[in-house]
Amino acid sequence: MLETSARLLKLLSLLQTRRDWPGAELAGRLGVSARTVRRDVERLRELGYQVHASAGVPGYRLGAGSDLPPLLLDDEEAVAVAVGLRTAAQGGVAGIEETSVRALAKLERVLPSRLRHRVNALQSMTVPLTGGAPAVEAGTLSAIAAACRDHEGLRFDYRAGDGTVTERLVEPHRLVVSGRRWYLVAFDPGRDDWRVFRVDRLRLRTPNGPRFTPREPPADDLAAYTSHRISSAPYRYRCQVIVHAPAEAVVARMPPSVAAVEPLDGGGCLLTSGSNSLDELAFWLVSLGMAFEVREPPELAAHLRVLARRLADAAGG
Repeated sequence: MLETSARLLKLLSLLQTRRDWPGAELAGRLGVSARTVRRDVERLRELGYQVHASAGVPGYRLGAGSDLPPLLLDDEEAVAVAVGLRTAAQGGVAGIEETSVRALAKLERVLPSRLRHRVNALQSMTVPLTGGAPAVEAGTLSAIAAACRDHEGLRFDYRAGDGTVTERLVEPHRLVVSGRRWYLVAFDPGRDDWRVFRVDRLRLRTPNGPRFTPREPPADDLAAYTSHRISSAPYRYRCQVIVHAPAEAVVARMPPSVAAVEPLDGGGCLLTSGSNSLDELAFWLVSLGMAFEVREPPELAAHLRVLARRLADAAGG
């Protein structure tokens, strides 16, 4: 009986790891016959789990039931979930902090001590850097993700960087996240072009717009596309800088929401960014800790010279 119960748990764990399982492969993983697998599947069904027989090659699929089945996690999965819950409890997505704490408490009660020590060590040695980007509502993210999945038009009021508010009806494609900031990549029929919207600046309207036929995305790499659109937005100042360092090194130190980086022949790279503040541009460039040359705008070069004199004076000449 104990052997059968252990096998049922292993079977349930396997069914949770991917969508479809051929019966023969399950039998091989469990070290039993296909007939035994069929009997074990029937036992799981008697316990209330929705295990469906898949079409074509004889196999099985775990479906959604009325209750959440117990999730059977290996050591690495358990640590990843615990770390993710602790991160979510610190903010970034509004409205899920308390829920994350409750879920984390349940998980930590059943974690083996060796895993609990790993999670606690990581947490105690990590200092979260809060602020900088406003949290977004979990419900807003869920609604946008559902519209992307179901190909439904999305209506919302959008507040631009200068404070102006416009009403939009777009064809949502994907959500892109950079640190604590979320972006929506969508096609805007009213402007006949793809657009990138900051999620914290939009307020959803109901109901959703009509269904649409998905278009070819604007790029294969949506993260790079979003970074380029953000850095080339119509800011007051748009800078281009040659950095005398490999592009990979610059990307590692420059958030994609701040600048786009393109490698150049000879080992350097071209950094493109934008801001309404010369001080902000200067901060990011100096924080790189790498040699660079300003191509444009001339205002940035002049501002850096002023800052250099000010810093030299502060350091005693």
